[in-house]
This record gives sequence, C-alpha cells and structure tokens, in this order.
Amino acid sequence: MLVESLQILPSHLSHMPKRRSRRGLWSRFQGFFANGLKRFIRIAYRPTLDVALRWRYSTAAVGAAMLILTVGMVMGGWAQFHFFPSIEADFISAAVTMPQGTPATATSEAIARLERGAEELRAEMIATDGVDPFLHVYSSVGDQPMAAQGGSPFGAIFNMASANVGEITVELAPSNDRTTTSEALGNRWRDLTGPVPSATEVKFTATMMSPGDDVDVQLTGGDIEQLRAAADAVKARLTGYAGVFEISDSFRQGKREMKLGIKPAAETLGLTLQDLGRQVRQAFYGEEAQRIQRGRDDVRVMVRYPESERRSLGNLENMRIRTPDGGEVPFRQVAEVEQGRGFASIRRVDRQRAINVTAAVDATVTSSQAVIVDLESRILPEVLAEFPNVRFSFEGAQAEQQDAVGGLQQGFGLALLMIFGLLAIPLRSYLQPLIIMGAIPFGLVGAVWGHIVLGLDVTMMSMFGLVALTGVVVNDSLVMVDFINRKRKQYATLDEAVREAGAGRFRPIMLTSLTTFVGLGPLILEPSFQAQFMVPMAVSLAFGVVFATFITLILVPTSYLILDDLTRGTRRLLGLGDVTDEGEEQERRSAMAPHHAPAVAHMVEEV
Repeated sequence: MLVESLQILPSHLSHMPKRRSRRGLWSRFQGFFANGLKRFIRIAYRPTLDVALRWRYSTAAVGAAMLILTVGMVMGGWAQFHFFPSIEADFISAAVTMPQGTPATATSEAIARLERGAEELRAEMIATDGVDPFLHVYSSVGDQPMAAQGGSPFGAIFNMASANVGEITVELAPSNDRTTTSEALGNRWRDLTGPVPSATEVKFTATMMSPGDDVDVQLTGGDIEQLRAAADAVKARLTGYAGVFEISDSFRQGKREMKLGIKPAAETLGLTLQDLGRQVRQAFYGEEAQRIQRGRDDVRVMVRYPESERRSLGNLENMRIRTPDGGEVPFRQVAEVEQGRGFASIRRVDRQRAINVTAAVDATVTSSQAVIVDLESRILPEVLAEFPNVRFSFEGAQAEQQDAVGGLQQGFGLALLMIFGLLAIPLRSYLQPLIIMGAIPFGLVGAVWGHIVLGLDVTMMSMFGLVALTGVVVNDSLVMVDFINRKRKQYATLDEAVREAGAGRFRPIMLTSLTTFVGLGPLILEPSFQAQFMVPMAVSLAFGVVFATFITLILVPTSYLILDDLTRGTRRLLGLGDVTDEGEEQERRSAMAPHHAPAVAHMVEEV
C-alpha cells in the first residue's frame, strides 16, 4: 500500500488530463456533495468544535465518562463476553453414556427415550410454526460420532465403541427456513426428554463448534475417595446456579470385577498372589496349548474349564489350587474374593489423580464467566476447605480463554510500545504520541455499542478486531495532530490553529472512516456459516472506526489544548514564566510541536 501511494499513484496523477471548463453531469454530482460537505463543516462541525474547545475540560470529562460507562456495561453483563462465538448449527444432537458394563439393549432403551422426546419436539414445532424443522434423524448405539468430533477432552476415552454409549443426531432445516434457533430447539428437546434413568451423562449439543465445556473444574489429589467426595460437593453447589445444567464429572466406574487376595495359610504353602492369579486365569480364560494351521489362518487351541464350571462365583470358590510341591488345596483355604468395580480409566495430572467437574451454561440466563468468578472466589474455597489435600484449576473453555487472552495482552502491549516509539521519533515529543494514542481506548466504546445494537456477544474474535482497530485510530489521530502542528506556524494563536486544523482535516478523516465502515458492511451482513466467525471482528473494526472518528475530530483537538494548558501551568510552577516573546514562543513550539522530516510532512499533506 505504501509503494502504491508513494510511487505509483503520483505517476498516475501526473498523466491525468486537465480539468475541462465545461462541467458535466458527473462533475455537478461531485460538486453537489463537495459543497454539501463544506456546508456541514461550516454549519455543524465548526460550532460544535468551538463549544468543545471552549469547554475543553468538560468535553474531556464527558469522553472519560462514556469510556467508563461502556466498560461498566461489559463488566455488568449488558454486553456479555464469550470466548468463542456461538454459531447457529443445522443440527442438534444428544449423547448418552450409561455405566460401564451396560448391555446394548439398555442403551437402546435410553436412545428410544431420546427419540420419543425428539418426536414430541417435531410435533410441537409443526403445530406451532406449521413447518417441519427436522430433515433426518440418525441414531447410533455403541458410538458417539458427533461427541467425538467436538465434545469433551475425554472424548477419546469415553467415546470409543462400547455398548454403554449412544447418540441421536437430528439434521435441521436451514436456518433461513425456520423461525426457531437450534439452541432453542436443543433446550426444548432436553425439557421434553426429561431425565434418562440410569444414565451417567446426557449431553445435548446445538452449536457448530465449541472450545470445550462452559465450566470445567479440574480437581487433583492423591486420594481418589477424597476426589470423588470433593467432586460430588462441587456438583451439588453447581446445582444452585440458575441457568447451569448438564452437571457431571469425568469419573467413570469400570465393569464388575473379582479382586483376589491370599490368606496367611497360602504363604506357608509357598503360594503367591501371582501364582493364584495365573491359575485362575488358566481355568477361566484358558492357556494356549498349540496352534493349528487352517488355510491362511492360525487357530489357537485353548485349554480351560468346561463352560458349565466357569459360570458363577461358586465355580471359582470350588476350584482347587496347585501348590509348589505338586499338591492341591481348595481355593477357599488359601484365597479370598471381594466383589467390586474397577476404573474405566485413570487420569493423572503431574502424577496426581484428577477428576473434572463440567457443566453447561444457558447464556440467556447468566454467563460462564460470572459462574467461574463466583466459583473461584467463594464456592471452591469453601468446599475444598473440607479436603485440604485437593487442589483445583480451571480447564476447558476457561483455560483456552486464559491462554488466548494472555498471548493477546502481551502482543498488544508490545504493539503499543512500538507505536509509541514510531510516533515519538518523527514528532520529537513524548507527549504528543499520548494525545494520538489517547483515542485508542475510545474505539472500545464504538465496538461494544456495535455488538449491543446488533445483538452479538463480545468474543475473542471481537478482541482481534479491536487490535486491528488500533492502527486505524492512530492514523486518523496522527493526521489531525500533524496538521495542527503545521497550522500553528500560520496563525497567531493556538486556538485558531486548532480550529482551522479540525476543519481542514474533517473531510479526509471522515471519508477514510466511512469507506472502511461501508467496506466491512457486506461481511457484517453475510449470513453464511463461514462468515459467522469473522462477523464479531468486522463489527469491532467497523463501529469502532466510526466512533473513533468523532473522537478524533473532537477530543484530539481538545486534548491538544489541554496539553498546552498543562505545559503553561508547569512552566509557571517551575518559575520559568509564561511564553511571551518570540524566542520563548519558538522554544515552546519546539517542545510541543517540533518540525517534522520533509518526507513525513509531505506524506501527511498528501493525505
């Protein structure tokens, strides 16, 4: 862009034909708008600027109040912040997880319950809207394909093919053909289905992509029983929040198992737990005796008890165990059996056992950020005071948000330092870059109000738009400040120079901002799925530019005069006297508005 504006564009302009004296239709059209803009500057902008400069401290106070009000609206929840934008999906799905060892028939009954809820939802929507919102319904037992694609971080563990999991997916009509959002349909489906008996977890999904669970608290410790008790306590407290649902934890019990132990009598006979386990395995599972070649396959020949003698616990207790000296003793004499359940999986973080408590949040009722803040400051310290060996941390969407925001803050801070340096060097001042960069926070005001007007949540993509907005705002402010510096050499007083600079730079600043806003308009209005990720960024940039334009045209000249007042006041306090003669005036101008390099002055003049 710099090469085009500095090298190619001047060459093109030098070959433009001379303006003809006769004015055509297009010339009259251009003249109409040019004269209208001049009239607006004379009638509206100049009087407004005069009032703002006369009451400059009140004007600055109003600008600060607007900034504080906007930040308060964000903190108060009027403009809710969500890390990832909620994208309208053309499907809704429900994944159910039953206890380990549940047969496929029981899982099918749970899926059938979900299907009945979906059919009730379909009938209700047809009766209400007269349109069938469903296109296709797909049920699966033994797998959770949708949950495995965008579900919890434990999807790779718990969403493997197993008889205890299932899922039903409903393909919806395109969003333009229905009046109800996919999220509203998913919430209604949940209400119509109700609780699923014996289900460990039931999750409804109605968004296209998700960075993780809205609330994800990771508990770590060395004692699994304490972890389970702490997880139950946290889940109980989460039920007290309005708008929090689908509360569950990552602990999964495994299948029923028999835990073997040896008695003291076995040790006197020379038996070990390893000997006992090996003989039980040989009896019930079998031992490979040989392999037989059958065509291209190897057939293993297993030696084990007959099927009639390995069906019950009584068969185990009646078997005989061989001792090292070749004798045999009853199983009951040397061993004991304890029935229990194992673990479906064992998760460790930094060599500590870990359980995650997760929950979903209804954004229309509250925000996940508000729930997490209350959990961290009040609930979790109270709950974990009973379990001193348990520690907590936040995972899921919250962890992703912290990482992303942390990286963005570091990069944005470095960018601000570089901008300050690039402005301070050609301006030869440490104060004027602050005037230019003072307009940056006010871009936040326009961006937040843009989200409120369009009914959008502030997301991480919105923050990226604010970072891009910084460069645009700085450009407009730089044009204004540089023009004021040069006008000071032409007018007797600073007030006159500021007023003339504002009027002279009104058109380029306004046109630059309006063209940026209009150029981003199609992206903001684009309804396609691919554009929804970029819409928050475009809204931040477009509305922030428009609002920052008025800040540049009003607050930047005001701030310039305030800085001059502060400079004069500082000189009086230090006993340097006021600026009166020509030499002192020149000295003050060198400090406030020094000469610029010819190239920089030429660039700004061309703008």
